This record gives sequence, C-alpha cells and structure tokens, in this order.
Amino acid sequence: MSRAQPPTLSREEMTRYSRQMVMPEVGPEGQKKLKSASVLVVGAGGLGVPAAVHLATAGVGRIGIVDDDAVELQNLHRQFLYSSEDVGTNKVEVARDKLTRMNANVQVTPFKLKLDSTNALKVLADFDIIVDATDNFPSRYLINDACVMLGKPDVYASALRLEGQASVFFPPDGPCYRCLYPVPPPSDTVQSCDVAGVLGVVTGVLGGLQANQAINLILGGQTLVGRLLVFDGRDTSFTELKIRRNPNCPVCSKSRDKIQLIDYEDFCGVRKAPASSSDEVDVLQLKSELDAGSKLLLLDVREPFEYQLCHLGNSKLVPLGQLPDQMNELDKGTDMVVYCHTGVRSARAVAYLKSKGFKKVRNLKGGIQAWSDLVDPSVPDY
Repeated sequence: MSRAQPPTLSREEMTRYSRQMVMPEVGPEGQKKLKSASVLVVGAGGLGVPAAVHLATAGVGRIGIVDDDAVELQNLHRQFLYSSEDVGTNKVEVARDKLTRMNANVQVTPFKLKLDSTNALKVLADFDIIVDATDNFPSRYLINDACVMLGKPDVYASALRLEGQASVFFPPDGPCYRCLYPVPPPSDTVQSCDVAGVLGVVTGVLGGLQANQAINLILGGQTLVGRLLVFDGRDTSFTELKIRRNPNCPVCSKSRDKIQLIDYEDFCGVRKAPASSSDEVDVLQLKSELDAGSKLLLLDVREPFEYQLCHLGNSKLVPLGQLPDQMNELDKGTDMVVYCHTGVRSARAVAYLKSKGFKKVRNLKGGIQAWSDLVDPSVPDY
C-alpha cells in the first residue's frame, strides 16, 4: 500500500505521531507508509465520520470523501464531525475543512456526488483502499463490484439500532461481498436508520473498526479478510464468523475484464416507479381539503414509536408490515390518504391497497416530514 519512495516526516509530524511511532507495529517506516497511502471513504455519515477522523488523525496522507447529502439536525447524534451551525451545508465540504484543521498534513479531497455505475470506477481508481461507509444495498453491491474490477480492498461495515458488522472483502485472498450476500433482500423487508433508528456509539464502534482495518492494510497487519465481525451493543459482545469465497460467485469468480457494473437500484428492487398524479396528494392540498371539511381517513403506516412522537389529527395507525393482516379493518369505499415519515413506505402501502381493490386511496407526498416543513412547524422533525 506504499509508494516506492516513502516521504520524509517533518519535525512537526514526528512530534504529532510520536505516541504511535513508538509502537513496533508502526515505527517511523510505518508512519511513512501511512503518509504515502490513500483511502477513499464512501459516505460521510455515521460510519464515514469516525472512519475519516481516525484516518486523518493517524496521518493517512490522502483521504477522499464521497457524499452528495447535506448535514441534517437529526443526524448530529452520530455524525459528530458536524455541528448545529453546519446544518444545510454539504457534508463533504464541511468534512474537508474540519479534517484539514485537525491535521494540515493530510490532503482531503471531497467528491460531492452520488456514486453510481457511470462514475464509480473513475473515482475509486485513484485510491489504494476503499472504505464502504454507505447505508444502502445498491451502494454496497456497486462498491464491491467496482473494487473487484479494480483489485482494491473493500473495507465494509453496517450498523442499525444496537448492532453492526464489519469485514474486509479482498479477492483473491478472501471472499467478496457477493460471496456473503449473493442477492439483496426484498426491498420491503429492509429498514433504514430513519425508520429503525441507530445509536451513535454503535456507528462510532463500527466506523472505528473500518479505520483500524484500513490502517492494518497499509501497515501489513492482520485484517478481517475471510471473517465477519458482528457487534451487539446490548451486551457489548463481538462474534466472529468465518466466510469463504464462493467458487461460483457471479463477480469474483470471473476475470476482472469480464465484470460489468449494472443498474444496482434495479438489481436491489428499490427503483421507484413513477406515481400517477391521482395516487398522490401534497401537504398543502391535503390541508386545504381538511380545512374544507372533507371526510378523509388518514392512515399512518409508520411504527408505533413514530406515531407516539407525532401524528396527524385522528389518524389510524396500521404499521406497513401489519397492513395485510389488518386490511379488513379498512373500508374500500372510504376516501383515504396514507402517510409515513417521508412518503416512501406510504407509497408502498398505496400500491398494495390498490392491488387489493381499494380505489379511493392516495399517498401523502413527502409524508409527515413535508407537513412539518410546509404546514405545521410544531410537528416534531425527527
């Protein structure tokens, strides 16, 4: 992972890194390897923030950060690189500025973009190690396939609620992500942090592990290649599982020139079908209808804890996963508006109800989040 001519260390760097250079596993030569190395962190959120901070403070010479999102208040509990003053600004630009202030010896390159099949190879090619700090399956499969094509290690982690897992995918020395997860789970079964929640310290643990693995790759230490490390924050336990290469893996069993990047949103079944205008209602229109006395059933398909946080009027709660069992409680002749947090789950609910013969059912575009933003600011933003 180091270049042919390791750089020299300045007097300031010798002092800054002295507490890790006294370790025989690092030493001055190891510190030079870190300075020579480049790591790309894809995702500047709960995992990417601790990973990037540890890489920068350890002295990794060049760090790239990929993200197209802005800083949001509800994410600050785990994305500790940002502050309240940064809300609304682009993550990668804030990360670059703050990481550079932490350690001016490190070059931080922001990529304000969404990684996809058209740009992944170009972005990844210029870095030694790729840290997958994303939170969705299309990105994980994309990063895996691109890393296999380029022969680069994929330092993976994921976190949800109080649990997480980490590994390093690096064929031919070990398996790739597709060896562990050949096909993505059904999109309707996948919960995100927005819905299920996540404890900030859990993403900190997993993001720190990713930085540790990247540093071990640079220094030649032992890594999680061929192992899946599972963390449970409930009892603070780690479980290690052995994982092996699949000889019939659709990606890493092929020669690199035979691999092609695909449409990963389509592969993971998460591409949104265009909604008919008759299937949607925006929050301003809904408010107008309610103010005019329209007889509407507001159907909330979020989880009970979300309903306790906030809900619209006298809405009826039927979590999306329970809709098939409780559908007989709904009158097919009633005008119905279905809502959730941002409109994604409710869109699925509307499609399901229509397939079962419900005609007068619409999705609230933007969900209760849009209601809070545009109609009633007193509704909590979560």
